[in-house]
Amino acid sequence: MSEHLVQASDGGEADSLPLDTAAMRAAAGRLLGPVAELPSCEELEPLTLLYRGNLMLLIPEVEQAAKALSQNDAPRACAMACIGEARMLLNREPGAGLPAQIAHAQHLARCVNALLDHLENQGHLEDTR
Repeated sequence: MSEHLVQASDGGEADSLPLDTAAMRAAAGRLLGPVAELPSCEELEPLTLLYRGNLMLLIPEVEQAAKALSQNDAPRACAMACIGEARMLLNREPGAGLPAQIAHAQHLARCVNALLDHLENQGHLEDTR
């Protein structure tokens, strides 16, 4: 299991549990990838809430890692853009109807994967793919 400890703003470890990045990646794969399946109506809301929670945990981690990079560094700009997208998604309501709600959940899952990719690319995580 790949885990990453959440860091407090003072550089020490926060009073939280480690992030289970492998579980986050696996959960995102539930709606994405070659073995993805459409969720039932009963599964969709918990999945959406899980992805939203994962984003809320990942955003500060990616932001902290990105801010450690040079301001002119392309990976920093990409990570900050991804953070902006994640925040926008957290503020967006899914459309009406099951297809729109599934599309919204898939968008959240893609964003979880993208934030995990940024942490991996910056050397903060082992590859969880």
